[in-house]
Amino acid sequence: GVNIDRARYDLVAQAIVDSIQTAGVLPFKELAAQVGARLPADFDGAIGWYTTTVKLDLEARSVIERVPGRTPQALRLRVGA
Repeated sequence: GVNIDRARYDLVAQAIVDSIQTAGVLPFKELAAQVGARLPADFDGAIGWYTTTVKLDLEARSVIERVPGRTPQALRLRVGA
């Protein structure tokens, strides 16, 4: 697995959840841009890498999910999360 500083993880995770919550269903290709717009200007790191890594963890924790049957990939909050 990958180790990420907890503060960075929390920032990116909240930005992902906020982005998906605002959109309802968010295409994956738009996720990094939406997350980047919600992170502090002084965020130090590759936003795309952090976004994808944290997204995969949030999927594994059942916080978010891929929308079945959608191509390209789209994301939504998991019901009951």
